Amino acid sequence: MKQLTSIEEMNEFVKQSGTHFLFKHSTTCPISAKAYDEFQAFVSDSDTSASVVYVIEHRIVSNQIADDFDIKHESPQVFLLEDGHVKWHTSHWKITKNALGEAFSS
Repeated sequence: MKQLTSIEEMNEFVKQSGTHFLFKHSTTCPISAKAYDEFQAFVSDSDTSASVVYVIEHRIVSNQIADDFDIKHESPQVFLLEDGHVKWHTSHWKITKNALGEAFSS
């Protein structure tokens, strides 16, 4: 899983064709830590393209995601992207391996 550290990297990831997950993670939040574990478990068990943005360390990238998608910033937060558009998103305790699988297969 690639960590996105610049707006350019984020734009390149988002504009890829196909289906991808983008996870916004706060390294200081226990809820985010649990959600990130669930996210990593899903990604490792599937053949899914995925990237992560650490929201504290790369706030400018995190803010750009909120602006580009016109979706209020939350963390943890996950986006399912399809051909550059948000197909599904959720945050906090709703980020589970099961929920990610259901979103991906729908």
